[in-house]
Amino acid sequence: MKLAEPQVCDIAVAEGLLKNGNGHYRKTFDDLAGLYADTAAFDALLADRRGQVAYEVTSYTPGSKVSDLIMGVTRMEPGRVGDEYFMTRGHIHAKGDRPEIYYGQSGSGLMQLESPEGEVRLVPIGAQTICYVPPFWIHRSINVGTDDLVMMFAYPADSGQDYGIIERSGGMRVRVVDDGAGGWTQIDNPDWRARTEADIAAIHADAGAVA
Repeated sequence: MKLAEPQVCDIAVAEGLLKNGNGHYRKTFDDLAGLYADTAAFDALLADRRGQVAYEVTSYTPGSKVSDLIMGVTRMEPGRVGDEYFMTRGHIHAKGDRPEIYYGQSGSGLMQLESPEGEVRLVPIGAQTICYVPPFWIHRSINVGTDDLVMMFAYPADSGQDYGIIERSGGMRVRVVDDGAGGWTQIDNPDWRARTEADIAAIHADAGAVA
């Protein structure tokens, strides 16, 4: 049996990049239309920053089996749209029983998690903080600081991503906004729609781990 070769990838924290990887994608502010509650503030931001990178991901993918681990680095700009902090689109793994870890490198952020049933968790992430995202949790990153939020991540290579689950529910259940005192707070998202029992059962059925 021929074994895979080890791979060494350096993290350039100041740049927010994984070196020696084989994957790289960017999301510009143009790609985030419909994500924020204050559409007028988003339009104003877009007029000023059209085409600029909101966040980017560099990664290394060794293969596509469950026993392979994708690893990478995500970097997100600081800022707000109205009172709402910059965030990623967010997703659930297409194979819902796949977990993920995030390891904070620099900056100050949150991991926003939501269960299919609508439970909410907001987990602070800073430098040298590891966040474990358990199976079946929808999750997104939020930058609540004044510098780039840089995190390393790793997850099984066959996980897949379902980005549409958030849009289908009218967003995540809460929004993270400036509290007016230099921090953040959560507010209810009035557009959020609870998932049906059939939706929830389908999420839990989309599992693929080998026993």
